[in-house]
Amino acid sequence: MSHPHPELSAPAPLEKGALRVIPLGGLGEVGRNMTVFEYDDRLLIVDCGVLFPEDHHPGVDLILPDFAAIRDRLDKVEALVLTHGHEDHIGATPYLLRERGDIPLVGSELTLALLGSKLREHRLKETVHHVVREGDRISFGPFELEFVAVNHSIPDALAVVIRTGAGLVLHTGDFKMDQLPLDGRITDLRAFARLGEEGVDLFLTDSTNAEVPGFTTSEQNIGPVLDRVFHQSKQRLIVACFASHVHRVQQVLDAAVAHGRKVAYVGRSMVRNMQIAHDLGYLTVPPGVLVDAKDLAELPPERQVLVSTGSQGEPLSALSRIAQRNHHFVHIEEGDTVILASSLIPGNENAVYRVINGLARWGANVVHKGNALVHVSGHASAGELLYCYNIVKPRNVLPVHGEIRHMRANAELAKATGVPADRVVIAEDGVVVDLVDGVAKIAGKVECGYVFVDGSSIGDISEASMKDRRILGEEGFISVILVVDSVTGKVSGGPEIHARGFAEDDSTFDAIRQPIIDAIDQAIADGVDDSYQLQQTVRRVVGRWVNKTHRRRPMIIPVVVEA
Repeated sequence: MSHPHPELSAPAPLEKGALRVIPLGGLGEVGRNMTVFEYDDRLLIVDCGVLFPEDHHPGVDLILPDFAAIRDRLDKVEALVLTHGHEDHIGATPYLLRERGDIPLVGSELTLALLGSKLREHRLKETVHHVVREGDRISFGPFELEFVAVNHSIPDALAVVIRTGAGLVLHTGDFKMDQLPLDGRITDLRAFARLGEEGVDLFLTDSTNAEVPGFTTSEQNIGPVLDRVFHQSKQRLIVACFASHVHRVQQVLDAAVAHGRKVAYVGRSMVRNMQIAHDLGYLTVPPGVLVDAKDLAELPPERQVLVSTGSQGEPLSALSRIAQRNHHFVHIEEGDTVILASSLIPGNENAVYRVINGLARWGANVVHKGNALVHVSGHASAGELLYCYNIVKPRNVLPVHGEIRHMRANAELAKATGVPADRVVIAEDGVVVDLVDGVAKIAGKVECGYVFVDGSSIGDISEASMKDRRILGEEGFISVILVVDSVTGKVSGGPEIHARGFAEDDSTFDAIRQPIIDAIDQAIADGVDDSYQLQQTVRRVVGRWVNKTHRRRPMIIPVVVEA
């Protein structure tokens, strides 16, 4: 089984007739999915998503794929294919289009509609777009594409088949094999089998649930559980889910009608996405059930249902504000029921439990995946993946979409079905895989870091400054200001020492004031007269003392002024 090595060098120029796969996100993480295919000096991009920040990314709004590897070749991009409308697959598209605005966009009706509203939000013109559906074939340069229906936790998801002179690639996107989906649109296993007969040279498969045994539970099993929760709840119901989870919102609307309740959407993205889904016919809204959120408050609590964003504990989401009791018109009350109808994205656990605890503090009954079947995954479990490998019989496998442990579990499933170990390639973001004469192999590595979005700045935050933020957040900072007489070379003022997030009482530092003065005097006596070197002296003295005395490593900001 091939796997990446940190010492990999940049890949050699692509051999004629070979296909290159460059994953720029989504391999080794759950999010920011983006894969570039190169053939005959032309590029095709599949997905362009974002990753949401975790606790160790202070001040960061979004994390984008790193476009650096293709930035000087964006003119060679034939198209951007979007497999479905989730943020981790479409969210970075506006940032890519800022760099080249006329890249043709390819996707299903709902996917491109959700993306269109996002582009308008970014004040970007809609570029040429091609609405496709399962069974369609369309070519861009040397890439002949075919689309296959797959079932996921959002309607209108597609797998994409890429045919080139190097062979046939099947990219599943995110998928599962729910045999009783709410919309009746199942993963087209007949198409998978047909492609298997034709010969799949490289199979890129969703790894997210590869560690989970068996088959993913059907969406239909959630209906009776929701019905029971609605029946038992005597007050207001708040349901939190992804703003794109049309199927879950449909189930909530149906349950509300059955129990004589009215529904209101809370959260800008929820309102926008459900309007789009309804306009396109993917969401059926029974007459009279939907009301404006502010009008809902006039109804008695037992007739209210709020459908909200914030199921991942996002700090600025509607649910987080409700949990902190600072939402402008929704106030949680004793006896309210909150349903978290989503899975936990790895890394978000602490944020979600903070919200659950916040809601419980006010007396809410919190129903979540841990205590009731109110969510099922949108990803294929191990049994479904085995089924796919046996149908497709791929010659080479590249697990995608998941953390390293998920991709390794997926690789083991491929080998168990008879794929030779040396034809199963484990790659991380930036690790280049070439398909040459029907064999997939690692060819090198391109630079591929995190690109942080912080307010209006994109990519201006380096890993070093992120490390500084973590130190500030965890250890605090100390500023030391002193004045050195430029004539005598003696300390004539200070040191003034101030701290934040460390020790608020300035008298804490009385013991280190004289050692700082002594160190500066000694440095000047040794011929050091450069203010930067004197500042480094202060930093060393204070750093050693703080570490020894307080077992802390705060950020130290020394300022030496010559007067």
